[in-house]
Amino acid sequence: MKAAVVNQFKEKLEIKDVPVPEIGPGEILVKIKACGVCHTDLHAAHGDWPVKPKLPLIPGHEGVGVVEAVGPGVTSLNVGDRVGIPWLHSACGECEYCLTGQETLCPHQLNTGYSVDGCYAEYCKAPASYVVKIPDNLGFEEAAPIFCAGVTTYKALKVCNAKPGDWVAIYGIGGLGHVAVQYAKAMGYNVVAVDLVDEKLELAKKLGADATLNGTKVDPAQEIQARFGGVQAAISVAVTKKAFTQAYHSLKRGGTLVVVGLPNDELPIPIFDTVLNGITVKGSIVGTRKDLQEALEFAAQGKVKVNIETQPLEKINDVFARMEKGQIHGRVVLTLE
Repeated sequence: MKAAVVNQFKEKLEIKDVPVPEIGPGEILVKIKACGVCHTDLHAAHGDWPVKPKLPLIPGHEGVGVVEAVGPGVTSLNVGDRVGIPWLHSACGECEYCLTGQETLCPHQLNTGYSVDGCYAEYCKAPASYVVKIPDNLGFEEAAPIFCAGVTTYKALKVCNAKPGDWVAIYGIGGLGHVAVQYAKAMGYNVVAVDLVDEKLELAKKLGADATLNGTKVDPAQEIQARFGGVQAAISVAVTKKAFTQAYHSLKRGGTLVVVGLPNDELPIPIFDTVLNGITVKGSIVGTRKDLQEALEFAAQGKVKVNIETQPLEKINDVFARMEKGQIHGRVVLTLE
């Protein structure tokens, strides 16, 4: 099968023929129709994070397609079913986190396109119990980004402690942020979108943002405090230390900062202000299978629509180059047909 392979960190991916994965008990083989390109894929290809991915590696954790084959013991899926393969490839199912509905914290988890081969390929295998079915009225290309960008931002908003009618700030209106704006509006929040690029802020307005701020023209934290008295929650999906710092200082008393983006840096948190103002800082990584089902349902109902650009798999190195320069407005989806 054709696949895009990382042979060495920071080198271009190689489009090559590799064997079709062999499935075992409890596994399925998926014929990939489309796969979203996430910034995590770029980090994986560069080996940016402390825990390195395996090499060689086929990246991709927003893969969607059709079940081609099922292994022994699989009863929940049939050949022909439309499914997606998310970041959480599998978890142990037995630890305290799995048993309390926090499977994304499982210390024994495997991650698609990182610790196991992913979906930048014509076929990908996965445990049947960890894939999620795609609603019938949602196309493959539209569904693909929901498997990471969608569920990640939905979960961050779900745990941000805001109520309908509260103000929420979204820092970074890229692949995740423009989806976050839509989920926030669908969940009843007032939204202020923050970015450094006017074109991305225009997109946020079209998607329902109630206010937009360009961080190159104003100090977003100061502006938010002056105009709204602070926000109840700030979701930072940007990948700069400055954005996280500004997001923190955007909060009103009792507010919550949800950390989603992963810059290779430290987050300075003022202890005095955090204690005196009752601020909560929490990390949020992707979502559970149940979160993913809910996120997909928002999209199926037309409440969330990812701004996508399709490219063939062979263009992945060009896509990565544009991603590094911040030139992607929305989400690129690789097509494999």
